[in-house]
Amino acid sequence: MSRISINWRKALSCCAAILCLATSVQARETVKVGFVGPLTGGVSAIGVGGRNSAELAVKQRNEDPDRKFDYLFVSYDDECKPNIGIQVATKLASDRKVAAAVTHYCSAVALGTVDIYHRFHMPAVVWGAVHPGITYGNDYKEIFRTPGTMINQNQVAAKFMTDQGYKTFAIIHDITDYGKSHKDYFTQFITEQGGKVIETFGVTPDQQDFTAELTKIKSLHPDVIYFGGLVPVGVRVRSQMEKLGLDAQFEGVSGIKSDAFVTGVGSEVAEGSLSFIEGTPLEKLPGGEAFLQSYKDHGYAESPEAYGPFAYASMKLVLDTIENTGPDREKITEALSAVKGADTLVGKVTFDDHGQNIEPAVSTFVVQDGQWVFWSDSDYASGKRQLRHPNK
Repeated sequence: MSRISINWRKALSCCAAILCLATSVQARETVKVGFVGPLTGGVSAIGVGGRNSAELAVKQRNEDPDRKFDYLFVSYDDECKPNIGIQVATKLASDRKVAAAVTHYCSAVALGTVDIYHRFHMPAVVWGAVHPGITYGNDYKEIFRTPGTMINQNQVAAKFMTDQGYKTFAIIHDITDYGKSHKDYFTQFITEQGGKVIETFGVTPDQQDFTAELTKIKSLHPDVIYFGGLVPVGVRVRSQMEKLGLDAQFEGVSGIKSDAFVTGVGSEVAEGSLSFIEGTPLEKLPGGEAFLQSYKDHGYAESPEAYGPFAYASMKLVLDTIENTGPDREKITEALSAVKGADTLVGKVTFDDHGQNIEPAVSTFVVQDGQWVFWSDSDYASGKRQLRHPNK
């Protein structure tokens, strides 16, 4: 055999060894991360925006050549129904290949699923549900939440409304834990601010006709109708207010802060409606414009909606943690518990001993010309337009 032939064989063997080594170096473990939210039903616009935003964070991480893992994104539709939420949460958490998840917009669903995530020791970062009991109603170390709670919302809302000169309020709320708790906190804080709740009505989430409640409210002449619930009922209440000629100012919780609310009632009727929601407007935060551009560049046609940035920030926290700890649920939980002052798309995040972010601000929004506008940037704040003041 010639020396040339032997050298070629050696060269080929070396090349094969190098290729095998390169392949082994490049191979990454695939880690599953989950998302749960309402992808169908009355608040699906918010759920889809949240899902897209969380998925965007995963896509961006998979585009990073320096990442330690490949990430597989799995999403589930909880339909904003507790029974469905329990089913999908069990399916997700029992899959041991799922390292962690970003979960839930609807508080009633989140309250019903925290036991499941705890039982399976799966870290879950809540991206939209704001009922305090989700984090503070238990000692589950696996449960975290990036947005604030409805306590923060209603403190800010009560002070804002009394600062605008409003004194009397009628409350309509859905009879879920979400709606009832909003009613309770707003009543507490508006009373402390010197306002007065003159009537309260609890309604079912599937109620269609509010003639009886609104007719009674009209006879009481309140300054404001406060609504504690989600978009579908909010649209019906606001639309029927208009038909009955009820000219009170309309104020809603974060559950109506959606393009779907404006579309549902029409921009003319929605004009001047108020909502209070955690966080600073995206366009005012470092990284806000880059997020929106990347969202568009990755082909998402739907709006990220009000809580999309929280879903994105939550997933980024999960991915950053996994990169440091590996896909071990207990290690991820321990590392998330230590998050203090993390810089995220929605601002600083610091988790307290119940996994609750204690950093978020609450912002006021008003509908102006068919769009939700940050209060300070609106014509209402500058005095060019006026909110409704029926009793002035």
